[in-house]
Amino acid sequence: MEHCDECGFDYSSVPAEALPDRLRGFGPRYSAGLGAARDPRRRPAERVWSPLEYTCHVRDVFRVQRQRLALALAVEEPEFTPMGRDERAVTEAYNEQDPAVVLDELDSAAGELADAFDRLGPAELDRTGSYPFPEPQVRTMLWVGRHTVHEGEHHLLDISRGG
Repeated sequence: MEHCDECGFDYSSVPAEALPDRLRGFGPRYSAGLGAARDPRRRPAERVWSPLEYTCHVRDVFRVQRQRLALALAVEEPEFTPMGRDERAVTEAYNEQDPAVVLDELDSAAGELADAFDRLGPAELDRTGSYPFPEPQVRTMLWVGRHTVHEGEHHLLDISRGG
């Protein structure tokens, strides 16, 4: 995946040096997006997450990507475990969480991931791992960073469409 037909995100539009700032910018943007939702817990349609659920998901994406990055720096070409996004929404009761706490946690997770990418040089960004989504494929850490920015952007769009 290098381009998202649904939201128009182009992976090549995010240079490596822009990753930290792009990631750090999500905290305020999700705060505004969730704040603009009429009811952050309301699902706009069956099988469509609420704005709060999308925000919880993105927080967890940031956390999981940080773990994956650390693993890829420690192990040659690791196989990343799927994050179980749909299962997490249920087991962690995304829609029951406190929006203010979720936003703080998202901001913190985005900052930690941004700091991790900020420390990487070209050799680390070229390290690879087997990424499980959308189908298992060997990906660089640069791609992982770009994909994480895509996740953040795409789900902000989801929130704006359904909130």
